[in-house]
Amino acid sequence: MMLGVLRRRVATGASSSSILKQSLQTIRPAASTPRVSSLPEKEILLHPRGFGHVRNFSHVISSGSPASSRSMRAVASIDLITPKQYSRAFSSDSGDLVDAVVPFMGESITDGTLAKFLKHPGDRVEVDEAIAQIETDKVTIDVASPEAGVIKELVAKEGETVEPGTKVAIISKSGEGVAHVAPSEKVTSEAAPSKASAPPEKKGEENKKPKVEATPVAEKPKTPASPPPKRTATEPQLPPKERERRVPMTRLRKRVATRLKDSQNTFAMLTTFNEVDMTNLMKLRSEYKDAFVEKHGVKLGLMSGFIKAAVSGLQNQPIINAVIDGDDIIYRDYIDISIAVGTPKGLVVPVIRNAASMNFADIEKEINTLAKKANDGTISIDEMAGGSFTISNGGVYGSLLSTPIINPPQSAILGMHSIVSRPMVVGGNVVPRPMMYIALTYDHRLIDGREAVFFLRRIKDVVEDPRRLLLDI
Repeated sequence: MMLGVLRRRVATGASSSSILKQSLQTIRPAASTPRVSSLPEKEILLHPRGFGHVRNFSHVISSGSPASSRSMRAVASIDLITPKQYSRAFSSDSGDLVDAVVPFMGESITDGTLAKFLKHPGDRVEVDEAIAQIETDKVTIDVASPEAGVIKELVAKEGETVEPGTKVAIISKSGEGVAHVAPSEKVTSEAAPSKASAPPEKKGEENKKPKVEATPVAEKPKTPASPPPKRTATEPQLPPKERERRVPMTRLRKRVATRLKDSQNTFAMLTTFNEVDMTNLMKLRSEYKDAFVEKHGVKLGLMSGFIKAAVSGLQNQPIINAVIDGDDIIYRDYIDISIAVGTPKGLVVPVIRNAASMNFADIEKEINTLAKKANDGTISIDEMAGGSFTISNGGVYGSLLSTPIINPPQSAILGMHSIVSRPMVVGGNVVPRPMMYIALTYDHRLIDGREAVFFLRRIKDVVEDPRRLLLDI
């Protein structure tokens, strides 16, 4: 259409400059008029390639100068307004706002639950300071602040399922225009606008009534196929009662429940027991505890003695350190001892690696470090990965006897229990002795009763006489 107008006007004898001016006013009446009116009409020429291929208005010649290539200077094409002038309003070139995102949580973890926020809008944060906590199947991970600044907005909500890279908060590095909002103030501020805007919302509610009524109708066909009726046969939904609270399970608790049930379904578990006289190990501990703390900086506990005894037992019975994989048996030439630690959030199992090459002091230091991280929730996935044999000490809680469950994919677990003074026959005389029951649960598909009993006997011999470790007998 534009080309047709230009042809008709040129045919009537109109000047090219006046045609061009009018054409520009037609295309951009608001924006292009100042640009064209500021130039003399003689300075505007049409491209000599003709009207059949009008692509741009290419040259502006100074008044009185010939139309040569040297005197020409380029002008913008048909759209004389630069797009950048209008795009800056939709982006921030200052770089003041940064996003806090969920970090990488491990190769075997794809998502987590946003447990709680440690900071609120308006709070000051430093670099790498924790903003929120993410609960996963294994550990609790912190979302750290990438920059120092002030929390401007919390994007995600507590209880949501988040993946690595999910944005949870926006941080202003300068802190300008950010006001502190306490959790109590946030509730009142959200409630106040709803009351103030009550009259306008009535109209909106009336308009939305048909949509609200239509929603249940669309969901009615899905109701019979919903999961709850299917679970009623095996897991009935208990009706609500007074003085009861329903709390959703944490991801860690659900993961532990799944693994323990899988262990029962997979392994042919059998438990054998024995009892250990703790007299000599407790005497060794009481005689050297002060010197041990003075030299190594940690207390001498009983767990290090049992770990060294377990290492000796696994070296004598390597089948207990092995595992079934399909139709094969994998023998491990290393001994990594997993220690079950109960925390307020659930059971975690940090690993003491290469326990065979560690002495009592090294083991005690590693136990203290891992136990502290587990209770603080700062233990990493790498510190819990692997492990060829597990020791669970229920005696710290007063357990007298139990049958521990195997920690997959391992093949056996040793259970320690409380020390109780009981009458024992020693040298023909009945004397009180500090005794402990120990239990070994093992996969009977791989381990026979003979190897299991020999293993427990080795534990008993080493704990009752620690000098065997020095003499290797």
